[in-house]
Amino acid sequence: MEWYENRILSAINGTNPMLIKELKGGYAVFGDVQFLPGYCVLLPKKEVNSLNVLTLEEREQFLSDMSVLGDAIIHSCTPIRVNYDILGNTDNFLHAHVFPRYEWESEERKKMPVWLYDSSNWHNKETAYSPIKHDKIRNSILEYLNKNYE
Repeated sequence: MEWYENRILSAINGTNPMLIKELKGGYAVFGDVQFLPGYCVLLPKKEVNSLNVLTLEEREQFLSDMSVLGDAIIHSCTPIRVNYDILGNTDNFLHAHVFPRYEWESEERKKMPVWLYDSSNWHNKETAYSPIKHDKIRNSILEYLNKNYE
């Protein structure tokens, strides 16, 4: 099995190359695509398909970790805001998208959900994660989490 076929299990067993840091309520991973530089995903500690399957304590920790990941992105990328998205419509497992939004985005785009960007962004080699292009941000996010996460 390839790591991307089960992102949660691969984070748990340490084979997910996008893993930034294990947090109390989930795994912070860097996005496979970076058309919005700094895009990350929070995966849960166990395979579930909905936030509501978790206990109240697990939900609180997951959502708290999601916001801390947002803090790390704000610190590392200085966006104008961060969007948080838990959907599960396409990938039927709990995961939270954490998207930085930027001043350089068109006015039309800034007002719309990220999902309304052209779908080619999700499969474009130009926007794919590249250590050379993106590890400065990725390492900054890790550094922030290491310093500020208890």
